This record gives sequence, structure tokens and C-alpha cells, in this order.
Amino acid sequence: MAKIQMKNAIAELDGDEMTRVLWAVIKEKLLEPFIDLKTEYYDLGLKNRDNTDDKVTYESAAAIKRLKVGVKCATITSNAARVKEYDLKQLTRSPNGIIREELDGTVFRAPIFVKNIQCCVTSWKKPIVLGRHAYGDVYKNCEIKTDQPGKAELVFTGADGTVIRKTIQEMKGPGILQGIHNMDSSIESFARCCFSYALDQKISVWLGTKDTISKTYDGNFKAIFQKIFDNEYKDKFEKAGIEYFYTLIDDAVARVMKSEGGFLWACKNYDGDVMSDMIASACGSLAMMTSILVSPNGEFEYEASHGTVQKHYYRYQKGEKTSTNPVALIFAWTGALAKRAEIDGTPELADFAKKLEKATLDVIESGVMTGDLARLAEPKAAKVLNSWEFIEEIAKKLI
Repeated sequence: MAKIQMKNAIAELDGDEMTRVLWAVIKEKLLEPFIDLKTEYYDLGLKNRDNTDDKVTYESAAAIKRLKVGVKCATITSNAARVKEYDLKQLTRSPNGIIREELDGTVFRAPIFVKNIQCCVTSWKKPIVLGRHAYGDVYKNCEIKTDQPGKAELVFTGADGTVIRKTIQEMKGPGILQGIHNMDSSIESFARCCFSYALDQKISVWLGTKDTISKTYDGNFKAIFQKIFDNEYKDKFEKAGIEYFYTLIDDAVARVMKSEGGFLWACKNYDGDVMSDMIASACGSLAMMTSILVSPNGEFEYEASHGTVQKHYYRYQKGEKTSTNPVALIFAWTGALAKRAEIDGTPELADFAKKLEKATLDVIESGVMTGDLARLAEPKAAKVLNSWEFIEEIAKKLI
């Protein structure tokens, strides 16, 4: 059978641990036999990022900008234990954080539904798309641990020499301080990405912040979203029959739990980090969720929404074939291939991406799945396979 041809390459960002192992298996079994796969390869494994002082991470982000489409494996963000384990020179930054900053992007995540995995939240009938702002807040913070009493101040020195100074707290003993920031331009990009994505998907947008408490910081998100919606998107939303809705984040959580889904929930960076995992877990598994980084300039990065599955990797190193769920990794590839096909005008590549997604879901719905889903399946799983066997079952449906 002749392989499907690609006109242009995808930026391929390899990762770490168990997901890196399965990344190679997916390419070997599900992609390369059917596609003349064109990628620009970047090794974002932790050791290589450390060796290059993160140069490779910035190069990969530049490649996504140039090629317009990237696909990324899960990666490690180092901590003290990882520095020792991998013999690193230093603590490395989050590669996801770097790429999100370089692309000025918004992360959109949505659960992958299958018929035999029932959602824990019984009212959810349609996927909830989580739009996560991908800049600033605690992910680009500055922190101080103090060992004595003193005055904590917030100081801004303007380019014209103007100084704004506010007292945070008269500290009567040791404590901790954290400074966070955001940029109007980034929040504006976030708003436009959310509204544009919602129009494309024909779904309404919800935004939740805590502007009653954080009147300036969170209030700025609320004000910018409303201004951009009123000036640029209100008429388009009315024509599409969808709406923009603002409420406090705690009210949004309560409403989400009672909703039927089918909307885009726009969240600040940390809220989006937490709530996307909540939605994925409630729908079955962190491995059953898509994740797309969308830039306002029309650049797209598709990735697994979960981590590197560290514990499974240690078992794999001892010779065990683990039952790690590869669905999010597969859907990262299908999403990137479908977007490449859309940009390049190659319908046969788009058809293959749909076929691979359908084959993956068909295998699960036939009762054949990995261990994480088997614990949730109703009716009970007919077969529980390791990752390699599961991928082989998908491959059989592609032939």
C-alpha cells in the first residue's frame, strides 16, 4: 500500500520517561507504516535540555512558529530530586512554560469520550473545553522566604521614573512572599484565542476569576475580556447562536458541576492547570484528554496533557511491560496531522488522522483497554492489555 504523502514537516518535540518510550512505539506501529512521515526532530528530554542550557527548547518553539504545527511528548520539569537523579547542572525551567511564552499561546484541553467509560459527573453529556491562559501568574513568579520581622513592599518603577509603592504587610516574624504579574497584551491574546476557538467550535465561552477579592489583578482579566468581546466578537457570537458569560470562579465551579457541558471554560493559568486535571479525571483518565496550544498568529502545538508516567517508567526499566494508556499521545499526533492536512490541503492525511482516532476509540469500546480504563469500564473490560498490545490492536484496525 502506497504511503500517504506529506507536503510539509511537523515540528516533533520528543520527551521523557514512559511517554518517550511509547512515543517511539506509536510512530513505529501507527504512523510510519501508513505515512511518509515528515518531521523536524527536537530532543526535549531532560538531559538534553540541561546539556544545551535550554537552547533546544527555544529552537523547538521557533520551529513551531516557522512550520505552524508542532507535536510534543510529555516532559519533565526538574526539581531537586531530578537534579540528583539525572546529574543536571541546574534546575531547568518548564519546557511547556517556555514554549507557551514564545508562542504567546492559550492551551485548550478537552476530554476524549468513549461509550463504556462513564463520566463521574453524570450531568456532563458533552465535552467541556478548558481554555487555560498560558502566561504569568505563579508560573513566572518571584518568591522570598524571610527569617525575621520587616516591611514587605510592592514597588513599580516606571520607564519615566515614576515610582508606585504599596505596603503588602508589616511582618511580625518570619514568613514568605510571592510576586506575580501578567501583561495586558497576553490577556488580550488569551481572550481573542478563546473567542476565536469558540466560534470555530460553535460553543459558548465562560470566564471565571475572583475579581471581588483581587479587584485589580483578576478584575483586569474580566475587563479586558468584556472589552474585546463587545468590540470584536459580540455580533459574531449572536449570529453563531452562542454566548459569552462571566461569573466568579467559585460560582463557575458550582455551575460546571451541574451543567451538561459543551462550552469553553476560560481559566487563568493556575486555575486552568488544576481544573483541566479535574475534568480529565472525572471523565476517566488524564490520558483521555486532548491538549492544544494555540497562538494568536495561527501556530498550533499538540501535546499529551499528562506527565511522563514516572512510576511506570521505573517498572519498565526493570523489564516490565506496563499498561500505560497511550491515547493522549496518539491524539496529539492525530491532531497535529489533521492540522498539517488542513493547512497544506491534503485531505488523505486528514482522513488518516480521523481513521486512527476512530480505530483507537473502537478498540476501547470493544472492551479492550489499558488498566486505568479497565477499573472504570461498564460493562467490564473484556481484555486488559499492556501498552504494546493495545497499540497492536489499534494497528490491526488500520490495515
